[in-house]
This record gives sequence, structure tokens and C-alpha cells, in this order.
Amino acid sequence: MSAETASALAVSVRVAVLATVLNALIGIPLAYLLARRRFWGRSLLDLLVTLPLVLPPTVTGYYLIVLLGRRGWFGAPLYAWTGWTITFTWYAAVVASTVMALPLLVRTARAAIESVDPDLERAAFTLGRSRGRTALEVTLPLARRGILAGLVLAFARALGEFGATLMLAGNIPGKTTTVPLAIYTAVQTGESGDALVLVAALTALSCLVLLAAGRLGGRWA
Repeated sequence: MSAETASALAVSVRVAVLATVLNALIGIPLAYLLARRRFWGRSLLDLLVTLPLVLPPTVTGYYLIVLLGRRGWFGAPLYAWTGWTITFTWYAAVVASTVMALPLLVRTARAAIESVDPDLERAAFTLGRSRGRTALEVTLPLARRGILAGLVLAFARALGEFGATLMLAGNIPGKTTTVPLAIYTAVQTGESGDALVLVAALTALSCLVLLAAGRLGGRWA
């Protein structure tokens, strides 16, 4: 395995792990909110969360540039205040992977939460539990298999993200080059050996992820 291949694997794992952590912090509360609360703008929030799942990744990447780029809505003030921009850094790869993987976690976790019997939550309310404690002590533990399945799928999606990452983070060897970007580069430059190693590693990991997600979700248990 070449140094470039090892570096791409290391960057991909680091990006995927951090993106999964961010997805857990953002996606699980969002899933609970969409599953159990009724509020104005709920349909719009659901649409925005799901949109990256159906849009081409390059389109999502373009939106991220508009928001976070050096001249973006949020990126421009950040650059003016700090002189730093998130674009073309490995942080940008984390952001892109998080956004692309979020719909998988939210939809899977939401379905798991919706499958929890509301009578169990009402019983907790009658025992004096607040809505927050009921969510933490009753709803989420009962939905944990589906939530874990969503996290596994989110990790796999983050690990395989290509289009949005290329748009926002670029393809800088040793810095932002992830496994999918390294495969693309290896094929373009005729380095078939490196491409084969990376493709085999990503395929094997994807198979393991699908098996794990299926078992956690109870489909093949």
C-alpha cells in the first residue's frame, strides 16, 4: 500500500467518525422532533433534512459553497473576522459528509422512534417523568436498534461521500483526499493497483456495514 493510499484511508476514517458523531448530536434530536412533535414548519424541516438524499451530491456541494465558501453567506463574515475559511480543509470534508449522511440517520431513527408505543410514554408521564426524561429513559432506549442502524448507515455514507466533498473540500493529497477521491485520482492517472486496493477495502466495509445495519434494524435478526 502506497503512502497516498494509506493517507486517504486515514483521512476517510477520521472524516467518517467525526461526521457520524455530528450526525448523532444533530440527527437524533431532529428525528425525535419530527417523530413526536407537531409544530409550524415541520414539513419544511423534514424537506430540508431529506433534500440531500435526492439531490445530486454536486448540487448539495454547491449549496454548501454558497453558505460556507469564502464569499458565502456565513463564510464571508467568518473570513472577514478571522481570516480563515473552511473550504479546502479537512473540516470541509467533515461538513460535506455530515450533510450527505444526515438524511439516512434521521429517516431511520425517526421510523424507529415512531414504532415505540406512545402508551409507554404516557405511562411515564403519569409517573411524573418530564418529556425530556421520558425521551431519554423510555423512547430512545426502546428505539436504540433502529438508531444504531441509522448511525452505521450514516458512517458508511460519510465514508463513501464524493461529490459534495470534492466541491467544498477539494482533492488535496494528504489533506482532503478521501478514499473515493483517491480512487478517482488513481483511475485517472492509471494507478490501477492503488485503485484496486481502495475499491476492495471500500466494498468489503460496505458489505459489513449493510449486514450490521440489517441486524441492528431487526430485518435479518
